[in-house]
Amino acid sequence: MKVFRRKLAFLLVLVLAATLALTACGSKSTETEKKVLRVGMECAYPPFNWTQMDDSDGAVPIGDGTYAGGYDVEIAKLVAEHMGMELEIVKTEWDGLPPGVTSGKIDLIIAGMTADDERRQTLDFSEQYYVSDLVVVVHKDSPYASAASINDFAGARITGQLNTLHYAVIDQMEGVNKQNAFEDFPTMTVAVTSGKIDGYVSERPGALSAIGANPDLTFIDFAEGQGFDYTTGDVSVSIGMAKGSDLMDGVNEALAAISEEDRQTLMENAVQNQPLSE
Repeated sequence: MKVFRRKLAFLLVLVLAATLALTACGSKSTETEKKVLRVGMECAYPPFNWTQMDDSDGAVPIGDGTYAGGYDVEIAKLVAEHMGMELEIVKTEWDGLPPGVTSGKIDLIIAGMTADDERRQTLDFSEQYYVSDLVVVVHKDSPYASAASINDFAGARITGQLNTLHYAVIDQMEGVNKQNAFEDFPTMTVAVTSGKIDGYVSERPGALSAIGANPDLTFIDFAEGQGFDYTTGDVSVSIGMAKGSDLMDGVNEALAAISEEDRQTLMENAVQNQPLSE
């Protein structure tokens, strides 16, 4: 009887030890496992976002063997870190970004996107994370390179990116030959350098990237009262997400923790680090 009791006690100890071990392993797994934050961007709009071939300068793997870098990527990293989540960049065409959120393919849009009235119909937006202004990119030898006003482009073939404020404000330029909208900025840059178009509307950081990678280009900025009217939109960019998303508070808290000085430094670094091929 004593032998039986000893064996029973020994078995109970083994069972208890195994249970504690499994519980400990389960707790550790739960504690270390992070939720994935899927962030959509074009990876084709430097200095906000671009595609490169390695992980230099903090670039994040996309999943096809390439990496995403740029200002938006750095903002996404800070947001994910603040929220305790694992960042995943999902390379997505511009027009596919809102549907990507509404379908659940991505959680956030961090892609230099302006929170205009049309987009607010289907998406919610965070506080702004960058504010810029609009300029016109032209060839440095162009007759329009000396323009001082948006009304100095009569006859010029001007375009902008599809479904953006950049394209809409072209209507404010007197006498221009408004071209069909382009899908992305690298294609517009090539179109200007080849002479297919005379210029395109861009945010200042994008223009700085374009001329940094293409010395034959320049951009025109405008004095107060000589540039574009932003009353129908603005050039601040925000983070898009699904209506009623429970990510909103965490995203805004993360953005509030990034000082204006740090934001400017991140943008300056992005302009400097962009691949010349972009």
